[in-house]
Amino acid sequence: MHFAEHIGANPGRSGHPLAKEAARVVQSTRDNLARLFNVSDSSRIVFALNVTEALNAVFHGHLNKGDHVIATDMEHNSVLRPLVHLQEAGFIDLDIAPCDRKGFLDIDALTRLLRPRTRLVALNHASNVCGTLQDVAAVRDAIADVPLLLDTAQTAGHFPIDAKALGIDFLAFTGHKGLLGPQGTGGLYVREGIELRPFKRGGTGSQSDELHQPEFMPDRMEAGTQNNVGIAGLGAAVGYILEQGVENIRRHEEMLTAAFLKGIWDTYSVAVYGPLDASRQVATISLTFDSTLLEESGQSLRCGSINLAWLEDDVSVEQADGRLSDEYDILIRAGLHCAPLAHKALGTFPEGTVRVSMGCFNTLEDVEVAVRAVKRIAAAR
Repeated sequence: MHFAEHIGANPGRSGHPLAKEAARVVQSTRDNLARLFNVSDSSRIVFALNVTEALNAVFHGHLNKGDHVIATDMEHNSVLRPLVHLQEAGFIDLDIAPCDRKGFLDIDALTRLLRPRTRLVALNHASNVCGTLQDVAAVRDAIADVPLLLDTAQTAGHFPIDAKALGIDFLAFTGHKGLLGPQGTGGLYVREGIELRPFKRGGTGSQSDELHQPEFMPDRMEAGTQNNVGIAGLGAAVGYILEQGVENIRRHEEMLTAAFLKGIWDTYSVAVYGPLDASRQVATISLTFDSTLLEESGQSLRCGSINLAWLEDDVSVEQADGRLSDEYDILIRAGLHCAPLAHKALGTFPEGTVRVSMGCFNTLEDVEVAVRAVKRIAAAR
C-alpha cells in the first residue's frame, strides 16, 4: 500500500526521487531474499511472476536439444507440463525418478537414471500433496556435478534453505505462499558460473543504447516493467520472516503438524498420506474419508500412503471439501492438486485427497477445530 500510494514509480527508468526510491525498495527485496537463502550475491536473484515462470526460465534458458532431464513423481505440473512438452517436441529426453508410498524419492533409482547427457535434475523440495520433505543433500551427492533445480514453492519461508551449503544451482520460489507476499510474485536464484538464455527480451532501463539484452544480472533476466508494487509487498513479508526467524516458523509449524496428526490418529475411516512424521514433512496433510481395511478389528487405519477401494458409502473428497467449508468455515483444497504423478505414487489417483495446509499464523486452537470437524465428518459416514 505504501508503494502504491507514495512511490508508484518505475525503478531504473528515471533519475527522479520516486524512481530512486522504487529502485531502493526493489533492491531491498532482492537483498532480503539473498539473506533468506544464504546467497552472497543478490544480483543472482531475479524476479518473476511466480514459480511457474521461474521454472520455465530454467527449462527454456538452460536446456539444449538432446539434453537429458530427470524429474520425480512428486513434481507439480509447473515442472511436469513444460518438460513433457519439450520431450514430445523432440527437444529433450525425460525420465521420472520414482517415489515410495510416503512420497520419498528413491535415491538409488535416481542414480541409475543418470546418463552422460543428463543436464538437469528437477527436485520438488516438499510435496504440495502430502508435505514430504526430500533429502536435498543426498540428492546433491547422488547426482555429482549435474545441475540441480530445487522447486521451493512449498518450503521457502517455511523451512530453512541454505543454497550455498546444499549446492543448489537453480532455486525457484513463489511469493504468495510461505514467503507471505502478494500473488504474482516469485523468482529464481541462479548460481554464479551458470548463465541462462533470457526467457524474454526487452527494455531494462540499462544500456539503452544497445539493441541487445544486457549480459549482466539481474537485467539479463528481467526485461520489461516488473510487478514492483508486488515486489515491495514481498520484500516487507520476507523482512518479517527474517525478523521472526525461519527456524522459529519451522518449529511452530512442526508443532501444529504433530498436533493435527495426533488429533486424527485414532479416527476411524480416515486415511492419512505421507510420512506421518512432523519432522519429515511441511505443514501439509492429505487425507481421505475411506472405508478401511481394518473394519473387523475396530481399529483406525493409519496408512501413510495405502491405496484403498472407494466404496459407495465413503465421503468423497468433493463432499468433504464442501462440508469443511460450508459447515465449519475451514478452507482446504480437494482433488489432485496439480500433481497427478504424486497421487499415482501415493495410491490416491484419480480421486485425489483432502489437503489441509497450516502456516505461521495458525494456532493450536485452529488445529483443534479442524480435528473436531474431521472426526465429525468421519463419524457421520
